[in-house]
Formats: sequence, C-alpha cells, structure tokens
Amino acid sequence: MSIFKKVTATSLAAFMFVSGPAALACFDGYGQQHIMEANEEDFGGVAKIEGSKNFQHLRESAAVPLKELKGEHVRTADVFAHKGYAYLGTHRGQMTNEGVRIFDMKDPENPQEIAVMANDIPGTWQEKVKVKSVSTPYFKGDIAAISVQKMDEERYGYTGDTVESGGVVLYDVTDPYSPERLGFWKTPPELPTGTHEFALVQQGNNVYILATNYQAHRYQDRGVDVHDFSIVDITDPTSPQEIANWDPTEVGDGFNGDFHYEDEEGAQRTVFLHSVIVDQAGNYAYLSYWDFGTVILDIRDPENPEFVGRTKFERHVQGAAHSAALAKGGNYLIETREVFNPDPIDPEFERGWGYVRIYDIKNPTEPQLVSKFRTTNSQAQIKRGEREPGTFTVHDPKVRGNTLYLSHYSDGVRMVDITDIGNPVEVGSYVSEGALVWGVYVDRNYILASDMGQGLKVLQNKGN
Repeated sequence: MSIFKKVTATSLAAFMFVSGPAALACFDGYGQQHIMEANEEDFGGVAKIEGSKNFQHLRESAAVPLKELKGEHVRTADVFAHKGYAYLGTHRGQMTNEGVRIFDMKDPENPQEIAVMANDIPGTWQEKVKVKSVSTPYFKGDIAAISVQKMDEERYGYTGDTVESGGVVLYDVTDPYSPERLGFWKTPPELPTGTHEFALVQQGNNVYILATNYQAHRYQDRGVDVHDFSIVDITDPTSPQEIANWDPTEVGDGFNGDFHYEDEEGAQRTVFLHSVIVDQAGNYAYLSYWDFGTVILDIRDPENPEFVGRTKFERHVQGAAHSAALAKGGNYLIETREVFNPDPIDPEFERGWGYVRIYDIKNPTEPQLVSKFRTTNSQAQIKRGEREPGTFTVHDPKVRGNTLYLSHYSDGVRMVDITDIGNPVEVGSYVSEGALVWGVYVDRNYILASDMGQGLKVLQNKGN
C-alpha cells in the first residue's frame, strides 16, 4: 500500500530515504516531513502508449540494477549519455559513497557496467554527472564533471569517515573503461553541503563549471563566505579556479538573500539555488532558484555575470523552480517545479504536486508564461482518501526537437509534444511497476531513465 503522512521535522529543503524499496521522504521549507511511496501498478511494465509520434512502439528493452560494490543496494540518481556510454550518478542511499557508474551501451538491450569513479570520497554522494569533449591548451579529450555533496550528522545522521569539502570532481573519461581523476574544485569547509547541480560549458579555449553551492547563504552565520552560485575555470582541469561568485541580491525585488523571505504579495518563500543550465552558445545561464523562479544571467564575460531577468510565481503558486531546459532555439524556457507537498500549509497556495511551466524568453528581461503541462496524477484533486497517493511531482526536463521528456517519479517518464508551445500535449508515457524515476536522457535510438530503486532503464521504439 502507498503511504502519505506528515510528521514534524527540523531539517529543511532536503531529501532522505526511509525504509522500503521505493520510499522517499522530503522536507519542505517550513519543517514538515512528507513520506511517500510509489504505487504498485498492475500493468506489469510499460503503460499504455497513445499519440501520433511513434511512441506506440515504445518498450522497455533493458532494466539493469547497479552493482553492489560495497555490499548495499545502490540508489540511482541522475543519468547522462556521451559517445555511446551511459553515466549514472548515485543517491546517498545507505551513505556508502557509491560514485558514478559507467555503462557501455553498445548493445542497448544488454548494457554493461564497466567502471566506477568518485566512490573513494567518503561521506559524500554523487548525484549529478556531465561529460563533454573539450580541447584547451591544457587538455584534449572527454571530461566528466561530478557533483560532490557532503553527508553530515546534523542533516543525515551520518557519523562515518568524511572529507573536508564538497564541490565538483573532474575525471578524464576519454577511455571510459579507465577513468582517471584530474582535479577537484572544493567548496568552503564551513559549508556542510557542497555542489548539488552544475552546468559544463566551453567558451573559445576556456571551459567553465557553473556550480550551485547548495544553500550557501543559509549557512553564512557559520562563516560560509560564498554565495549560492560560482563560476569555475577548468581550462586546466588539474587546477580548477573560481573566477566569479554571484550575489543574488543584485536581482532586487525586495530580496535580501535570506533562505526564507516574504515576497511582494505576502507569500512566505524559500529561496536557494538548486540547478543551472546554459544555452548552446554559452552566453546565458538559467538558475533554478526555487521560490525565486528561474534567474537568467548574462555570462558572456564569465568573470562578471550580469542579471538579465527572472520568472515569477503568482500568489497562489507554490514556487520550487527545480530544473530547466530550453526549447525552439532557446526562445522558450521549460521550468519544472518539484512540489512534494500537495496539501500546502499556506491556504492560498494551490493544491497538487509540481508541474511544468513554459515561458517565452525571446525578451529575457521579461519572461512571459505561455502554457503549463501537468499529468493527471499531479492535478489538484487530492482530498484525503480520494485516491492512493504517490510521489507524483515532476522532476527533470529534456528537450529533443519538438518533444519534451520529463522524469516524473511515480509518474515515470512522460513524452510531451511541444510543436504548439502554447498547447503542450502528452503523446507517450512509460511507468514501470513501483516507478520512482529521477532522471531521463535521450541518446541515439534510445531513451535512458534512472529509476531510484531499480537502476538503469532503456526504452526503445520497436515495431511489433
């Protein structure tokens, strides 16, 4: 049976796992813990596929759990693909530092786990991984960047061996079978978190990491002297150098940088930088700043990022700008809102799990909301006892052509036609039994999904 209950908690804006193969606990910004468990579906694999974009032949061609290298079940985090290899980050799970797993995808129906990296950094977890082919005066080949987040006793009850700092660790994966560590950019030791998500971009001969120093401002009373966003030069990947640290109070709008603040309409908001993406040209960064919306920065001069504009939420909308993607040549912004609490404390907030908002950003100083997309399960009709609850919030977006791919926890993977950007229409879905899908990535002739409890999923269009 699925469960949904509330208990008081002191931790803020964090995740942790509880018992059960697909159980998840999250904390909202005001100290309420919400424990949810994915439903047990009865369709035995792939849900019904509808639409006209050839997803009617979609099927699960592989489902591969990660190897238990340290004697514990491994919780999968994000997924990335590069040159025929899949890279899977790992969640803190049993707090055993499981690193990033590399899969050879030569045969998509039989992926082979071939290597692991960053599983030698005790007291940390590696959620996000990105790989890029670069050529600089110092390095030519494929660089993997991996987020390093710390686990501590205060937030997670962790009391084992640990490192001093989180940050981003860099590997040479030119030969994915033999990854080699290059360098490690570290956040301040006083910051108990580290880097949550990041972007990787090349401008000319220089390569940069755009890093989120997770909730850095929240810990300034502990001597943390950085803001939530850093730009790091990794042109020489053996010697990363921070070149900019952006202050979000430059946005104005009455925001003083605090973790909690009251917006201009009287709503209590939680503000921290969760994620960041960059446009294809490397000119603009899009910072998912939770209840502060998506902040757009001009990074053409990476040492001096400048505020351009941001998305905003109406009074009744819970914020939680979690991740973003660009569509139609960068003219539209896909904003996913990770709302775990479908029954918010604020009586003026709408009810229901998080969903997608799409903005016209042709004028990036004034993003304009043009449409929304939400699954049936994320709708607002969630009166207690009305249906079995699940973890139905949207998570991450990816765009390929005119199709938006969404990882959606218990709602699996959703495929959405955005040909008419003002009228997004779901054209396919994949929900396995007990689904808890964290990440999605489209590569070659397959779709990759990372299921937190079940590992790597491979989806392909196959005729009957």
